[in-house]
Amino acid sequence: MTTSPSLPLSLEFFPPKTPEGAAKLAVARQELYALKPQFCSVTYGAGGSTQDGTLTTVQAILDEGQQGASHFTCVGATRESVRERLAQFKAMGMRRIVALRGDLPSGYGQMGEFRYASDLVAFIRAETGDHFHIEVAAYPETHPQAKSPQADLQAYAAKVKAGANSAITQFFFNADAYFRFVDETRTLGVDVPVVPGIMPITNSSGILRFAEGCGAEVPRWVRLRLQSFGDDSASIRAFGLDVVTALCERLVKDGVPALHFYTMNTSATVLEICRRLGLHG
Repeated sequence: MTTSPSLPLSLEFFPPKTPEGAAKLAVARQELYALKPQFCSVTYGAGGSTQDGTLTTVQAILDEGQQGASHFTCVGATRESVRERLAQFKAMGMRRIVALRGDLPSGYGQMGEFRYASDLVAFIRAETGDHFHIEVAAYPETHPQAKSPQADLQAYAAKVKAGANSAITQFFFNADAYFRFVDETRTLGVDVPVVPGIMPITNSSGILRFAEGCGAEVPRWVRLRLQSFGDDSASIRAFGLDVVTALCERLVKDGVPALHFYTMNTSATVLEICRRLGLHG
């Protein structure tokens, strides 16, 4: 299948923990820049535990002439600490933020001055006006800590009404869940772009563990096929490419605004999916 090469793409990385990891990520980034990403985001650990590594990686992306966006969590933060961080982001030349509540690290006693991501979005807007393009998270299959699907939709709508420009979803394999989420949020009066987050499948244990942790459903047939391959990494990768490419084809055909790839700091699988979609640079 060939699709429009003009569909916007974005990429997500995580801060490497070793010099070797940083060197490998630098190579992967250069290879992925052939896709002409709209921006590259970098994750932030629980309670901001990787924030130095996050900002080092974002700075490298900015220095390479790309738009870098930091994830920014507000658990345990104060207004003053957020204000200082926003000034740092501005000084770096950053124009995008992925604003999140963030997970409570184990042993964390209190929320800080921001209870919800919508509070953080509203504060960023009040402090910096329209300087930052603010992305927020969306959960087509419902946030695992939400009281109900309806409560989760209301929480999402609150983030948009607080000033978010667009959303990136948790990864999913059920396109119907994504399109239903978009339809339901529009009935709540919020219609910013909702960009599907795409997770390549490169090993079975990793994807099943990720899915369990974030409430993403892996269809039974996909899970059983992955498990049946055992340690046959070549078969897992080939099957994963077929499944994720088919998902992207459906999403693109039905009119998603963009695609956001969770790269896991590697390039080969994302590049192959985009080649199959006709989205390569």
